[in-house]
Amino acid sequence: MDLTSEQIIEYLHRSYTAVDGLWFMKAEEAFSFEIALDLDEKVWHILPKIQARKIKTLTGRTQGLDDLYECFIAKLTLDRLEFDAVKDDQGKEFTITIRRCPWLELLRDSKREHLAEKIGSRICTAEYSTWAREFGPNIHFDLKSQICKNAPCCTLHFTTT
Repeated sequence: MDLTSEQIIEYLHRSYTAVDGLWFMKAEEAFSFEIALDLDEKVWHILPKIQARKIKTLTGRTQGLDDLYECFIAKLTLDRLEFDAVKDDQGKEFTITIRRCPWLELLRDSKREHLAEKIGSRICTAEYSTWAREFGPNIHFDLKSQICKNAPCCTLHFTTT
């Protein structure tokens, strides 16, 4: 049996999202929610480095806000988020507006949405600030709003000095 590229991608994507939730729940069972969240945050300070470096290699992008913009758009697309992206005219900032987050949907599907605000506050900040640092020490990230905090969208703002 031969699998199509789409089937392989779907298989790997499902495995990636499943393992993230499974290890968290097993850590929570063994220790506590707070310890599992602490461990998860540590993971999400490292995984974005791996992701950003791989996308840099694949795209030939290296440093700066424009390269972050292009690579980050690729990452969000691969992660299947629905979003809009807007760059300013001076090349000093860009904003990502996330309309649909599959990570939040997984929490809803597993009846754990009540944990989303706590998880999102720590994990999204860890992940996206790490992405910013991978493209330069002068790039800063600010999480302006979050769906998991009852906002209509997540607003991610990146700036350079």
